[in-house]
Amino acid sequence: MTRVGFIGSGHIGATLARGLVDRGYEVVLSNSRGPETLADLVAELGPAASAATPEEAAATADFVVVTVPLRALADIPVEPLAGKIVLDTGNYYWERDGRIAELDEKRATTSGLLQEHLATSKVVKAFNHIRSGEILTQGSPAGAPRRRALATASDFPEAIELVTGLYDAFGFDTVVVGPLSESWRVERDQPAYVVAQTAEELEANLARAVR
Repeated sequence: MTRVGFIGSGHIGATLARGLVDRGYEVVLSNSRGPETLADLVAELGPAASAATPEEAAATADFVVVTVPLRALADIPVEPLAGKIVLDTGNYYWERDGRIAELDEKRATTSGLLQEHLATSKVVKAFNHIRSGEILTQGSPAGAPRRRALATASDFPEAIELVTGLYDAFGFDTVVVGPLSESWRVERDQPAYVVAQTAEELEANLARAVR
């Protein structure tokens, strides 16, 4: 059974964990407040779920989902994630995270900053431009009319392949933005952000993005 670690178990993390358990994965949840604070969520998800520290969740997982506020980026453990694919759901909300000059000046991307922090990992943008309440409710079978599409970006083809499979399992088509340097096209305030769109519409919205 594939084990997925979660660094961050808020709305997006809990929703993805629930969806993964339903699809036959094992999940290890963590947050900044300690495993004991996740007892209710673990009980709800059942025997395929457990709670641990971020370091433990990272070390024991086959791949990891990072879903924390950008201001907490420096707290993400580095060594336990070496060589692993890391899904980044993060977005920059300066109102929450404080001002980050590299992002304000358009010199970096949110996922690019995570990749810099996790230099030995394989970061991939995933599930960042869909509301948490829609992840388990708006998917549809492959080939369905107006099937919703989600974007991904990474410097690693194997990470793109993993996310593409996950998107399909959750009921979404995939549009590949390109490398992480292009992932700004699906960040906050761009045309593709939190919009229900087909693959064709998503491609058009990505092309319309202005930095």
